[in-house]
Amino acid sequence: MLPRLKSALALATVLALTVTAQERVDLGVVHQIRTEAFQNSKVMDTVFQLTDVYGPRLTNSPQFRAAGDWAVKQLKKYGLDDVKLEKWGPFGRGWAYTSYWGYIDEPQYQPLIGYPLAWTPGTEGPLTSEAVLAPIRTEADLEQYKGKFRGKIILRDPPRDLPLPTDPAGRRLSDAQLADLSIFRIPVPSDGARPRFTPQQARRLRERINQFWKDEGVPLVVRISSAGDAGTVFGLGADRSSKDNVPTIVLAAEHYNRIARLLDHKFPVKLTFDVKAQFYDDDPASFNVIAEIPGRAKRDEVVMVGAHFDSWHLGTGATDNAAGSAVAMEVMRILKTLDLKMDRTVRLALWSGEEEGLLGSRAYVKEHFADPATMKPTPEHERFSGYFNLDNGSGKIRGVNLQDNDAMRPIFEKWFEPFKDMGAGTIALRNTAGTDHLSFDTVGLPGFQFIQDSLDYNTRTHHSNMDVYDRIQPADLKQAAAIIASMVYNTATRPDRLPRKPLPKPRPPRSGEDSPAGATPSVGMAAAPR
Repeated sequence: MLPRLKSALALATVLALTVTAQERVDLGVVHQIRTEAFQNSKVMDTVFQLTDVYGPRLTNSPQFRAAGDWAVKQLKKYGLDDVKLEKWGPFGRGWAYTSYWGYIDEPQYQPLIGYPLAWTPGTEGPLTSEAVLAPIRTEADLEQYKGKFRGKIILRDPPRDLPLPTDPAGRRLSDAQLADLSIFRIPVPSDGARPRFTPQQARRLRERINQFWKDEGVPLVVRISSAGDAGTVFGLGADRSSKDNVPTIVLAAEHYNRIARLLDHKFPVKLTFDVKAQFYDDDPASFNVIAEIPGRAKRDEVVMVGAHFDSWHLGTGATDNAAGSAVAMEVMRILKTLDLKMDRTVRLALWSGEEEGLLGSRAYVKEHFADPATMKPTPEHERFSGYFNLDNGSGKIRGVNLQDNDAMRPIFEKWFEPFKDMGAGTIALRNTAGTDHLSFDTVGLPGFQFIQDSLDYNTRTHHSNMDVYDRIQPADLKQAAAIIASMVYNTATRPDRLPRKPLPKPRPPRSGEDSPAGATPSVGMAAAPR
């Protein structure tokens, strides 16, 4: 080993040992937190309100706004300070549907399991028409369909093969998988291959296809659920910036496949759909739910905990992400109920617009801490300590992703020690994407997402009609609340703020990022698992 490398490793070891020695975990406080989290939990009461009572919380829908009002009232009941709906925007129009039914008329009657995609209009009454299978992958495919489909219901996708399921729908991380997460992976250089579609190309194709249907007089489009089986339907939304979308339904794969097979064998199929949907243009701004517990000696310094409050509309937004929102609210309730004395202010944020691109948290970070395009920190940026996020379903916490902030390793190792008996403690020096901690990380602030058991999140609930209360694991949410409350307490009471990575270079906005009313993910398709 080279002498210089040997010295660097020795210095890193000394620093790690020094940081570890400085960390103090008050086991008496941890015991109080654990007791409150498991014996007096209110987390499932919150999940019930957000799911069964208020239902899906598509950003700017009436259900979303009603749930936000309820959260404010509940947080005030907990005794939190400065509880408010902090506006940002514009996000754009709201949308909700109040009725859907669909069925096969001919050759035999069959009700169809399906849902309208968000931000597509209703049918203005029952619509009955002949079905036509017209798979489209590129703009070139449109040419062959010109002049053929006026008044027809279009099946937009090819059918899907549905092999016999052999893996369990839900699973927990094994010891071997957790050990693998702890191993640093040397980055492999990119081969330079371009993706099949850039985001700009994908959006252009969506817009071109939608305009084609309008020009051709197509009254309704049907998509196949891009994942799932046994009646589970995955689906998102259309371009919310457009006021000229064609009504679009996503069907369970088995029901879609039957129609496609009949058409492939030259049997005519007649379908009927009726969708009532409404747009809300009165207030294009959205909001994040904010509340806090004021600190004492270092009141101007802030620790944050949060999760995204919005959801898609097929289920009731339970695992994605009433689970994370309920845990974040429970963390604040626990800390306030125990009246723990914390030097720094602890602030809760429940984000909107996450499903459309982390829009709520990005707007908050830009307003309070730094604009990624200029990377000029505000005074609040300097006084910030850390942000803890939960958004991977209702599985219990198994560890944390360091987000390449290796200086946090000895700190988290010490903080997780009291929770080893709960199966938590894996430290992964990896980036994890797809949720709101990235908004903080982008401007050089410590932001962390926890490692969780996936359960059936990726196979059954993520963006599907099965994302409902019954898929929540109560014991896991209680465990998560206990761990995160302890992490937040430790951050709020340690002598120094959490260590940071170097401030990133300014990053010009990518296409669509500077326009909150930009495109949503791929129409009718399930997003990649987080």
